[in-house]
Order: sequence, then C-alpha cells, then structure tokens
Amino acid sequence: MSGPVLGFIGVGVMGEGMCRNLLAKSGLPVHVADVQAENVARLAAQGAVASSVRALRETAHTVFLSLPSIDQVEEVCLGADPLVAPGGSVKTVVDMSTSDVPRTRALAGRLAALGVRFLDAPVARSREAANNGTLLITVGGPADLFETVAPWLRCMGSDVVHCGGVGAGQVVKIMNNMVLLSTVNSLAEAMAIAEAAGVDKALLAGVLRLGSADSFALKLTGERLATDVFPEKLFPTAYALKDLKLALGLAQASGIQPAVAQATAALLDAACARGYAMNYYPVIYRLVEKQ
Repeated sequence: MSGPVLGFIGVGVMGEGMCRNLLAKSGLPVHVADVQAENVARLAAQGAVASSVRALRETAHTVFLSLPSIDQVEEVCLGADPLVAPGGSVKTVVDMSTSDVPRTRALAGRLAALGVRFLDAPVARSREAANNGTLLITVGGPADLFETVAPWLRCMGSDVVHCGGVGAGQVVKIMNNMVLLSTVNSLAEAMAIAEAAGVDKALLAGVLRLGSADSFALKLTGERLATDVFPEKLFPTAYALKDLKLALGLAQASGIQPAVAQATAALLDAACARGYAMNYYPVIYRLVEKQ
C-alpha cells in the first residue's frame, strides 16, 4: 500500500509494542529510531526500517514520539540535530509521551512556525495493552489533524479520544495518572493495615475485587501489592513521580490544593530516596508498611 512514510522515535517499554502494532496494521513503512540499538533491531527483524533522527528528518511524513518527558521531546524536535528543520520532510509530529502541558503548547507553536503540525496523544493503561494494541489514547490538537492521524492511532489503541485543542490530551492523561496513583496509595495503605491487623493481604485483594472498592488500579497492581514483588522495567516510581508533579503543577496554576495527590507525591518521592526509583511504583507499599 502506498502512502506517507511513518516514523517512530522511542521504542522502549511502551513504545516497542506500540510501534509493532503500527507496523503490523497500518500497511505503511515505519522507520524507527531509538538510543538503544537493540530495541530498533528487534523491530527491524519484523519489517521496520532501522533509522535515526537525522534520517527521519529527510524521509518521514508523520513521526510518533514515545519518550520519557518533554525534555527529550523538545531535544528531539528542535535540539542540536533536530527532527524538524527547514526543507525537511516531516509535516506532522505526534507526541505520545506524557509531557508538561505549557511546554507542550509552546512546542506546538514553535513547530507551527516551521510549518509542522502537532498533536499530543499520550497513552494510558499497561505495557500489556501496548503490546496488544488496546491502549487508551487521549489526543489534543486540531480536529482535522486528529481525523487524519486517528486511523494510525487506532492501530495502537482500542480507545482513541479527541479531548480538545493542543495540550488537552496531556491534561486528561495526567489526571488519569493522578487518580490511578492516588488509588494505588490507598490500596497500599489498606493492605498494610489489614496485614497489621492479622488479615492476609492477598485475601484482602481478592475480596476487594468482589466489592465496591474494585477498580482498574486494583486489577493492575493488586497481585504485586499482595506478593510484595515490584520489578524494574515496568512503570517505575521515578516516572510515576514525574507524572504526579505534572498534575500538581496544573493544580498550582489553577489555585487548587489537591491534598490526596500531594500526599501520594510525597510518598513516591520518599520511595525514590530509599532506592526504589526504578522499581514498579506500587513499591510505595514498603514505605507504608514500615512507617
């Protein structure tokens, strides 16, 4: 099938599965770049084109980014060896990272001055959802551009929602994570209290799933909390803290004092300081348990 060339930068824990689904379902060539060559090699073995940011600048029409933060997004787009430059081939940038809202909007303006359109399209749910193509993708940007890009986003997500103008997708994703992280904090507290009171926390997790306290957060993290196993290479505590700080920044700008989110952020920060920065974020249970 002929059509535009797609690019994908950042094929790590989430991005690899996302890119694999885009490659398998879009019917278009997908050129891939990542700082880790082995990540690119795995996708190249499945039909992607191994590339670099510099090469994508000259070959790709629409480029998807899945990067740790707005710092990397800005550097990739407009840094020392930028993805976007006068005379380049890139016409649309889709940031699927979870990024700072004011800086996202500023970046969209800078790209527009170079003739490049922008969508923010951060993703929610799990690594398994990224692999299965069942992510929730919340999108901010012009409606016409959303309609153009949406078929490719639906290769990666089962729920793709246009939330408004540039930055709106980030706002919705950040609020999603604020609620998720605060809920996991409550679950960690409940399990610590139950265990201290002589009730097995695995039993508690099972019973909560039968009652009104059931939630996606419980299904996602309950087994880890119950077994006290929090591996690396899942959503790490440092990333969770970054997302919650984005939520607190939005709250501060609005004059809102979110007490629950502030308490959860303090716990995540303490977990990082204890050496758990790269462990799966429900590791906050260990701090609740020992306080």
